[in-house]
Amino acid sequence: MDTLSRLIEVARPQASLDLRCLLTGGFDIDQASLEAGIAPFHLVLGGACVVETAGGACVALNAGDFMLFPRGAAHRVRDVGRGAVTAPLTSSHDGMLPLRRNDARAADAPELDLLCGRFVYAPGPSALLLNALPDPFHVSLGGVQSTGALQTLIALMRAEAQRRQPGALAIVTALSQALFAMALRVHGEQHASGSGVLALLADARLGASVQGMLSAPERAWTIAELGELAAMSRATYARHFNERAGMTVMDFLTQIRMTIACDLLLRTQRSAAEIGEAVGYQSEAAFGKAFQQSVGLTPGRYRRQSQANGQPAR
Repeated sequence: MDTLSRLIEVARPQASLDLRCLLTGGFDIDQASLEAGIAPFHLVLGGACVVETAGGACVALNAGDFMLFPRGAAHRVRDVGRGAVTAPLTSSHDGMLPLRRNDARAADAPELDLLCGRFVYAPGPSALLLNALPDPFHVSLGGVQSTGALQTLIALMRAEAQRRQPGALAIVTALSQALFAMALRVHGEQHASGSGVLALLADARLGASVQGMLSAPERAWTIAELGELAAMSRATYARHFNERAGMTVMDFLTQIRMTIACDLLLRTQRSAAEIGEAVGYQSEAAFGKAFQQSVGLTPGRYRRQSQANGQPAR
């Protein structure tokens, strides 16, 4: 399994769709902040709008744009002109999703066709990938030739939403999962010169060493061994990794181990000792100490709290 797929797998974000908006004229929709582990997203199926973030930034979204708020930040969706609201919002149902609009006469040709949903995931180290994303996370797809597959995916989502045939909701929800993975890939490629987890994964040479960590977290990796996977000397690898990841190699390895450990605690009935050994710790005590330093809880308490919050073990 490739590195990005593995990180998505351990985060296990579950997509759900909330509503579809068909809007025209002036509108102003306020989204309150959400609790940890709920990441709302917007996908512009047609038209344009402006999203105002809690920090005061204004981001223009056009057809094909995807915006995710990994940490559930409050925001507002407004018309491009940001003028006065021209009509109150009404709610109905289009046979697939709740439907919000402000002009029933413009239902066939709205100025904005917006799909709104959310990804639900277990917050904490298991969500290494989501924790590393900018907030908001915005990928602009319109007119980018290299993202033809993404545009095809969005076109399919738009078609399913419009037809509302049997199974349409299941199809659009599943396509939302695929959209998320593809948007992550494109963002990493477009920001490969930056730093962070996505930039790290987009670096072909460093990516090989990250794949090694994920594939064998139990191994007592040294920087020299990981450098060999990247075809670099120890010093060059350590420096290049730090620049790309924004952290040291060993700090990142610890994050990888804690990410996998959290997933195993949530998804299996294996003991803390077994999980510790699976991620490279020779004793339960050593694993417990490292886990508490990283997560702030003992492995047992983390499992109990997660199960109490609706994250049952398999």
